[in-house]
Amino acid sequence: MLRFPRPLRPGDRIGVTSPSSGVPDSLKPRLDHAVGWLRERGYDVEVGQCMGQPSHVSGPVEERAAELNRMLLDPAIRAVVPPWGGETAIDLVDRIDWDALADAEPTWVVGFSDTTTWMLPLTLRLGWATLHGTNLMDTPYTAVEGIVHWTDVATASGPITQHATGVFGGNGYGDWEVDPADHAYRLDGEGTWEVHGGGGLDVTGRLVGGCIETASNLTGTPYGDVAGFGRDHADEGLIVYLEAAEDPALEICRNLHGLRLAGWFDDADAILIGRTSAPASGEFSQRDAVVDALGMLDLPIVFDVECGHVPPYLPLVNGALAHVTVSGDTRQITQELR
Repeated sequence: MLRFPRPLRPGDRIGVTSPSSGVPDSLKPRLDHAVGWLRERGYDVEVGQCMGQPSHVSGPVEERAAELNRMLLDPAIRAVVPPWGGETAIDLVDRIDWDALADAEPTWVVGFSDTTTWMLPLTLRLGWATLHGTNLMDTPYTAVEGIVHWTDVATASGPITQHATGVFGGNGYGDWEVDPADHAYRLDGEGTWEVHGGGGLDVTGRLVGGCIETASNLTGTPYGDVAGFGRDHADEGLIVYLEAAEDPALEICRNLHGLRLAGWFDDADAILIGRTSAPASGEFSQRDAVVDALGMLDLPIVFDVECGHVPPYLPLVNGALAHVTVSGDTRQITQELR
């Protein structure tokens, strides 16, 4: 059974921890600003001990896992939001207290990139809905027209409709060391969702997905069974969304083939691919990588959805019942948290 965390309310506590990369001293003012942004909106924010940057991770795996487990199991903490992703959160996946969490009330988990590594298994193993959206450090940015801020998704009690923005930015950010309170994306690119091969799309299914580079390492383990999730929780079918962070196209192609062989698309009715700035491999593009690995599936593929590492960010809820429409000038997704 799918389980959705109750909507966030002012006064709820939000836990901040870094299960992967921590925050350097030079960016602590940005972290403080992001925490203050949430507090100004009425949330009680608890910042954990695993927040620094002694290495590529915020601390020993035992400490990171213990703090994450504590926050996920604390009934007073209604959301857990890391500052950002990182590189090797996979080292704590088997240290999560899965048995205790199976009996716990679900908590909102928010983030993307390496956060996918431990967030997606919460959905696949426990049926917890999880929120693939901006990390804490991105939270102060004003939502672009057409997109709902993650805090509004987590507080919603009805359907959430978003649509393509038509704009994007390569980096998109200001310099947080110079201006820790930066809140407006620099979006100087133009582009919108495109269905591979042309035409339109009108499909409904359960959302599931995340970052290709990190999620692909879960295949073949007890933590990445999308095929099982489809059988157990998605009578309506699946809408699988994926996004490349930074790996060259040929590496992404290999990863996507691995996801295909692991059954990730067995129950899919459509595939959404996030806009990416990841490099090509010579003349072999990121779009070529997707078509090479997934074009044989005879599924509609929608490119350049705002769910990747290129801002702005369209929050998607793993487990939500989604309706995606691409028709004429309409490029829209509606999510129901049920």
